[in-house]
Amino acid sequence: MEKLTPARRLLLLVALVLLIFNPEVSWHSQGNLHVVSVDFRLLGGLLLFLLLILEVADRVVMKRDLQIAREIQGWLLPNVPPAIPGIEIAFQTRPANTVAGDYYDVFARPGRTPEDKRVLVAVADVAGKSIPAALLMATFQASLRTLSVTHSSLPELVTSINQYACTNSQGGLRFTTAFLSELDPSTGTLTYINAGHNAPMLCRKSGALERLDAGGLPIGIKADAGYESGSVVLAPGDWLVIFTDGVVEAMNTRGDEYGEPRLLANIATAANVSPTEMMSHIMSELDRFVGNTPQHDDVTCLLLKVV
Repeated sequence: MEKLTPARRLLLLVALVLLIFNPEVSWHSQGNLHVVSVDFRLLGGLLLFLLLILEVADRVVMKRDLQIAREIQGWLLPNVPPAIPGIEIAFQTRPANTVAGDYYDVFARPGRTPEDKRVLVAVADVAGKSIPAALLMATFQASLRTLSVTHSSLPELVTSINQYACTNSQGGLRFTTAFLSELDPSTGTLTYINAGHNAPMLCRKSGALERLDAGGLPIGIKADAGYESGSVVLAPGDWLVIFTDGVVEAMNTRGDEYGEPRLLANIATAANVSPTEMMSHIMSELDRFVGNTPQHDDVTCLLLKVV
């Protein structure tokens, strides 16, 4: 009832009255009383059928608009990773609905000098699902791309994005968790900020595991929030695994979550392959684990390997 327009609510109410109460109508003629009963249930059924046609027509138009929105959203995300010397990258996303609230990106960012070339690696997850999350994801992408052309440091960049996001977050209700990092390919130094996101896992060639959790609050909650940056040096053979909660919280038919241990086990068993092959392996294992359980959240994963 809440999703119907006032006119359609009235139409539904009239149809239900006719179907349930089925009032009788009688006519009187001179000398004799003639009672003619009219079955209004047929009229009530026709009104319900008309209401159903109107609602289906709206759904068809909405589905077409959502397909267009999905195409536009696909334009905002990279199709192939950029070529970076000594670095291999793979990414994949699976929306739970027609449009998604997950975001990932890899693009070059100018440094403080012409010779200083950086690569920005980002993965974000907007709170919520479907159209509202997709709209905020597009806003986040636009602000990140626009502000990244400046020569500001990573903490300054994230602070500016957060201040802008707070003007459109409905008092912090529409926040975004994000992992934003800046890679210097010449030295392998990765400077990062984790804004309330699932901590990415840095899997060293030696088998050691590091979680990149330095940062602050999710973006869009508090305008004056401060963000602490962390820094690690990537070495040949290291893997960086960035993901959204849709990966580790995917459930099977028994209600068990996929979890980080399974994700780590998949990476350990195929550490000598390329990120593209690793991504295919992870998604296949995730599908095998989930089975026929419907996907309840967007799934996004980004893999970075130093070669």
